Amino acid sequence: MLLVALGIGIVAVLASALLGPKKASRAKLMAYESGNDPEGGGVGTGQRFPVHFYLVAMLFIIFDIETAFFYPLAVAYQKLIPFAFFEASTFVLLLLVGYVYILKKKVLEWA
Repeated sequence: MLLVALGIGIVAVLASALLGPKKASRAKLMAYESGNDPEGGGVGTGQRFPVHFYLVAMLFIIFDIETAFFYPLAVAYQKLIPFAFFEASTFVLLLLVGYVYILKKKVLEWA
């Protein structure tokens, strides 16, 4: 099954590379930034891109992983050993570190 899945992935990438259009243009080579034209030039201009979108994506991943972790924990809570409580507490503390980092970077301030 793993070999079939890898084979399909490799064939799809190769087919795309061989059969896809290869006409490069300035618009196609430009960095994509949330549907908007990137501000501040590009590589070699010495200007930096804001990392606000990166931090928002990190926030989404933190809470997405939290949901994926806590849902099965809540379903099987009655059957778990007490050590699972300490594991969940450790996980919450790790999430809290990420949340504090995001608060210090002022990602949640949109104005």
